[in-house]
Amino acid sequence: MPRGRYSLHDPHDHTPLAEEHFHCATGPSGWRYVSQLTTPSGDHHGSVDLTLDELGRPIRLEINAAAWQVRGAALDGVTWVRTDPTGIEATEGNVRAHAFTGTSPAFLVATARLLRLTPSAAATRVRLVAFTDPVLAPRTVDQSWSLLKREAHATDSAPLTVDEYQVTDLDTGEQHAVHIAGDVVLAAPGIELEDLESPPSTFT
Repeated sequence: MPRGRYSLHDPHDHTPLAEEHFHCATGPSGWRYVSQLTTPSGDHHGSVDLTLDELGRPIRLEINAAAWQVRGAALDGVTWVRTDPTGIEATEGNVRAHAFTGTSPAFLVATARLLRLTPSAAATRVRLVAFTDPVLAPRTVDQSWSLLKREAHATDSAPLTVDEYQVTDLDTGEQHAVHIAGDVVLAAPGIELEDLESPPSTFT
């Protein structure tokens, strides 16, 4: 069960945004990721709880940030309920999309797991619903993912397989690289892996 800490920062000016303390695990029914976020000053900033089925589809999502909450799942595309800080107003949304995304590294692992690309495959288009900080506002985004290469790196225990993806925002044409090993993001824009207590899990 990988357990560790990511630092999140603005990918443009590198302003520190939060630290995400996480643990995740694979199982016979899929994968689960749970995290708590703190601000640079150490205050509680939110949480993420994401569960995927064996095909990589989100069967349960709960995000909390700035007292806002989103609960969602793959249902007729993806469906979610967003609740305001007072807990009085709740709005439901549904989009013909494949999955969810957001600032958490969990969503990069989830998208890679959903697509299951191979280095020889063509780029694959995916539609995602992004929940943007600080109020978890939903926004539909279209991306293209391709697996550029898969390399094995020697470690003290066993070889570590690292996948390098190229992700393209189809609205802007902006491209960036994402490096993932198993169920841990090693590097991506705005994300740095600061600490990892155990090796990444390997998806079967």
